[in-house]
Amino acid sequence: MPRPMPRPTTAQITYGSVTVVFSTLAMLLLSQTASGVGIAVIALAALGLGLLVAVTVPLPKQPAASAARSVPVASSAEGRVPEQRGAMLAESVREPTR
Repeated sequence: MPRPMPRPTTAQITYGSVTVVFSTLAMLLLSQTASGVGIAVIALAALGLGLLVAVTVPLPKQPAASAARSVPVASSAEGRVPEQRGAMLAESVREPTR
């Protein structure tokens, strides 16, 4: 089964959108085009540039899921039944000797 495509992060959407808006304005002002074809070409170029920027924004680091999966559940405190967990906590918390 193929892995689903990850959803874009807020940073990717923001950077891509800002890039599209500002690059469109800059190219329209610099080219001074008034034709519909010129505007369409500039809009497509800006969309491509925005997509490129959004894709190259670094993704946040994922927690080490592979390391967590390699630990057997029975050996961790979360995998124990409540009575065993309580006994383990009672053993680990000891009164200081005076």
